[in-house]
Amino acid sequence: MAVLPILEFPDPRLRTRAEPVVAPDAELRQFVDDMFETMYAANGVGLAATQVNVHRRVLVADMSDDHQQPLALVNPVILETEGSQVYQEGCLSFPGLYADVTRALKVRVKALDVHGKELVVEAEGPLAVCIQHEMDHLDGKVFVDYLSPLKRALLLKRLDKQRRQAASA
Repeated sequence: MAVLPILEFPDPRLRTRAEPVVAPDAELRQFVDDMFETMYAANGVGLAATQVNVHRRVLVADMSDDHQQPLALVNPVILETEGSQVYQEGCLSFPGLYADVTRALKVRVKALDVHGKELVVEAEGPLAVCIQHEMDHLDGKVFVDYLSPLKRALLLKRLDKQRRQAASA
């Protein structure tokens, strides 16, 4: 397994729409293992293939503290949503930044597992947020796109300041 480099905003590759996986194979399973390793190494709870510059419709998530609930979704599609929630989101492509985003409270998602078997996942609360967030990445969308222009500008200014401080340290 390998830790992959994570693209950081404003890298234009984060805006690339991912292509469907045609046939899950051993290469895909290895890639998913690498995604999990990358996500865990970065202390994340979700990661989309787009974030590691692979533009295929694959995401991984694990909301558990002990990394015992790994979820990999290939070619995920939201079948239905229910309710609404505001959740403070962060993103490995925006290190150290968080913002309140409104998303569905519950989602029902159809996808393939890494072996090509169809599955349906029903998620609620933080896992539902995570899945929606990662699926946005697969469509070239990032969480700051949900913010008002003013909030987005303030957040991006903070990100720029953090980067300048880190560079001078």
